[in-house]
Amino acid sequence: MNDNATQKIRLIMELRRQGIVDTDVLSAIERVPREQFVPPTFRDRAYENIALPIHSGQTISQPYVVAYMTQQLQPDPRRKVLEIGTGSGYQAAVLSKLCRRVYSIERYRSLHNTAVKLFEELKISNITTKLGDGNKGWPEQAPFDRIIVTAAAPKIPECLVDQLNEGGIMILPVGPDLGNQHIIRVEKDASGSVTETELLAVRFVPLVQGLAIES
Repeated sequence: MNDNATQKIRLIMELRRQGIVDTDVLSAIERVPREQFVPPTFRDRAYENIALPIHSGQTISQPYVVAYMTQQLQPDPRRKVLEIGTGSGYQAAVLSKLCRRVYSIERYRSLHNTAVKLFEELKISNITTKLGDGNKGWPEQAPFDRIIVTAAAPKIPECLVDQLNEGGIMILPVGPDLGNQHIIRVEKDASGSVTETELLAVRFVPLVQGLAIES
C-alpha cells in the first residue's frame, strides 16, 4: 500500500470521528485523488486534514469542511447541483461522484482552465464549467436542486435563492471577510418559503463580484 493510500485511510477515519457519517460522502472523498488538485509542492500533504494554498491566492478547503458541506447538502444521484467557486476543482469532483450533474462557476481564468483540464484527465464527464461571476449564478441552467458556495458572502445572495428549486438546499459560508463566518443551510419548501439554519463556524476567502483581473 503506497503512502497516499495509507494517508487516505487515516483521513477517512478522522472524518468519521469528526461526525461525517454519510457513507456515500466518505466513499466519494476516498475515490477522488486530492493530490491531483493541489500544487506539486504540497502533494505530500494532500491527505492531511488542512486547507492548502492553490494558485491565484485561493485555497483548497480542509477535507473536513468539504465533507461537512457535502453531507449537509444531502446529495443524491437525481440531483442537479450548482457550485459557486470551482477553485481547484476538488469539491466539484467529490460532488460528481454523488450527483447527476454539477455546474461550476469560477472567476479566475487560470483556475478555471486548470480545473477543466484536470476533469478531462480524470475522465469526469458530468461537470460543466463556466468562467463567470458566481454572484449571478447560472440562470440559463436554473433551477438547481442543490447549490453550494465555496467563498463567503456578506449575506445570502438573493439571486442564488431565486435559482434554487422548490425542495432545494443551498449550503454557503456567510459573514464578513475579516469577521465571524458561519456555514448556513438554506432550504426552500414546496411553497417557495425559505428557512435558514446557522451551522459550523468557518473561515473562507470572500465571494467577490465580477471576473478576476490576472497578470
